[in-house]
Amino acid sequence: MTKTMRVFVTGATGWIGTALLQELRAAGHDVLGLAHSDSGADLLKARGVEVHRGDIKDPKSLVEAVQATDATIHLAFHLDFSNLLESNRIDRAAISAMLDAMAGTNKAFVGTNGTLVFARPGGVAFEADVPSVNSPLAIRFQAERLVVDAAKRGVRSSVIRLAPTVHGAGDKGFIAMLINLAREKNAAGYIDEGQQHWPAVHRDDAARLYRLALESAPPGTVLHGAAEEGVPMRAIAETIHQGLGVPTKSVPAAEAGTHFGLISAAVGLDNRVSSQATRELLGWKPERPGLLDDMRAHYFSSPAT
Repeated sequence: MTKTMRVFVTGATGWIGTALLQELRAAGHDVLGLAHSDSGADLLKARGVEVHRGDIKDPKSLVEAVQATDATIHLAFHLDFSNLLESNRIDRAAISAMLDAMAGTNKAFVGTNGTLVFARPGGVAFEADVPSVNSPLAIRFQAERLVVDAAKRGVRSSVIRLAPTVHGAGDKGFIAMLINLAREKNAAGYIDEGQQHWPAVHRDDAARLYRLALESAPPGTVLHGAAEEGVPMRAIAETIHQGLGVPTKSVPAAEAGTHFGLISAAVGLDNRVSSQATRELLGWKPERPGLLDDMRAHYFSSPAT
């Protein structure tokens, strides 16, 4: 039987975090959730979760929670598309503070990265891969290395590289953004032939993977949170067409920035991802619906926000 733990969760009020709270508590773990606002604290209290007030922008505010718990899962990320350098600096500072407080304890720390860092046309990314220095998102790898290298300092650290779309009812991420764009522009767009691929994972399956990593991932492990290796962007656009009744549209790569705005770089990446090693190591078996079925079931009954 797995030993139950008291787990500090950053991002506990977020999209994956709220699913993770349920997953952890169902497995018998106690949770200390990070909240940086009164509304976040109220949400956690309503779910019966103990609250730690702090903010990832203030790394010192995280240390007490790390020291008072048996393990940490780091999901919070201050996303600012207009200043990704600063967003990543904030993330690295928060990770460094938490890992410094855990050094020599053999406590578990589960960090987060994204599979888009490892996108390459026509290829498949594996857990052992490192990103190309030419990747527009390669800066995210710096935070991943902090976590992986903490294994040398007496931390049972692991990193989950999440698919760009962690989907489910209530999703406000990339897929919801694409749907909103299709409404705004009266067209479900894809770049050139739409042969770019995005891996995908349901948020319930992602939450289960975080729990499994917390409980049993070996030190320095890199894991892939991808239930589907790669869904073609054209298939996503066609599903939006079916759901909204708007036409599909091929957008030339040179015009992608105008059509897709801040997410154009992500839409243009080909990011097929294997999670076979992750499944074999942890016994992770994604069970929830795939992206396109989930979109048909939950994404078009009301406007995405």
